[in-house]
Amino acid sequence: MAAWRRLALVAGVTGLAGFAYAQPVQKVTGPVAVYWMSAQTQTGFGMPGAGGAGGGKPSMSQIMGMFGGGGGPQHSLLLQLGSIRSAQGSPAADHLPPSGLGAGQDLPLVTPVLQPQTPHEEEKPDPVPREYQKPKGRMLIFWGCGEHAKPGQPIVIDFAQMAAGKVPPGMEMLGRGLGVTRERPPSPGRYATYGEWPNAKSRATVPSQASLVGDHTVQGNYSPTIKFALSADHDFLGPMNLTTNSKNPSGSGQLAWGPVTGARAYIASAVGAGQQDTVVLWTSSEIQAAAFALPDYLTPGDINRLVASKALMGPQTTSCAVPKEVMDAAPTGLLQMVAYGEEQNFVYPPRPKDPKIPWNQEWTVKVRYRSATGGMLGMQMPGMGGGDDGGGRRGGYRGQSQPGPEAQQPQSPEDAKAERRRAIMKGLGGVLGLPN
Repeated sequence: MAAWRRLALVAGVTGLAGFAYAQPVQKVTGPVAVYWMSAQTQTGFGMPGAGGAGGGKPSMSQIMGMFGGGGGPQHSLLLQLGSIRSAQGSPAADHLPPSGLGAGQDLPLVTPVLQPQTPHEEEKPDPVPREYQKPKGRMLIFWGCGEHAKPGQPIVIDFAQMAAGKVPPGMEMLGRGLGVTRERPPSPGRYATYGEWPNAKSRATVPSQASLVGDHTVQGNYSPTIKFALSADHDFLGPMNLTTNSKNPSGSGQLAWGPVTGARAYIASAVGAGQQDTVVLWTSSEIQAAAFALPDYLTPGDINRLVASKALMGPQTTSCAVPKEVMDAAPTGLLQMVAYGEEQNFVYPPRPKDPKIPWNQEWTVKVRYRSATGGMLGMQMPGMGGGDDGGGRRGGYRGQSQPGPEAQQPQSPEDAKAERRRAIMKGLGGVLGLPN
């Protein structure tokens, strides 16, 4: 009897498996158009190499502006539309934003005009003696929060030894990366037609009080009409404001910040200049990996994984100590803090429940968020959140103004400190290759 029950069970399982196997696979086509919105909130200035919406290499004028106020948080957008359709005539598309954005009634998505490549003569190398062509200097790499650097730090990269083929200990683990998903936003080379904003036609700025909340429409002659809405929970991320950026009596640095509305993870990093052509890198990642090269935006899956591995700090974290060894190696450095936000995805039409009905996608939309700030490591910056520059004024550093009668007056202690800070940053800017 038991044998018959076993046979019946096997037959039942086989029948269910056959039924599941017989289910039709739903056919999916499209999307015809793909639209990405990259939304950034920025305070302070961006680190060298920071890209994305509103990112970029800070100029010395931006850095100087940090010493004299600099307004409040700034918002910026990068809009990218790709379509498999070719335009009838000249491509044209517009994003019609909610009035709360404050950047105008429509944002034209302009298709870049590819410039033909002009051949150029290959430059002949300068006849420089070989001894002057050898790379020099070194890089010190630290990671993790804490009063002191953990064992095995720093990794020391001697550029001359690297050029000779000598790999420093720990370099292999550092170069393995974090397995971050490579996102592929729309681009001219991937779609038949492409449009973006901002562009040469429209460089309207997004005001600091801008909001994404409301109805959005994207329409053009090469894309189906796209309509979606963002709620108050999916507005720009809140500003990344440091409440503490100082040096502890022990010699370590202390960072603290207010929680960023909508943030799911944080990371801090710094680059500084040491003695004898030394560059110092530090990141808050608790694991030894290339957390310096994280992209501006991360997928939700990567955020969850990197928080779990402690490569990123979780949303509940509001402080981090910079090891004393980092502060000693780089008395002057640039700090960057990033808050990664959630991601919103839309698709039209919705997926049919009946798998026999094909899902012909017309368009998809991705909205991604980040918030960032930059400043000098270990130094409270006047006006980091906007406001007075210490002399009753609001605005940036007026280093180019003509001296007036007040210029003959003795400097106050505050003015003297500001002058020293400007000199320090000018020197650091030269080491790091920042534009004037």
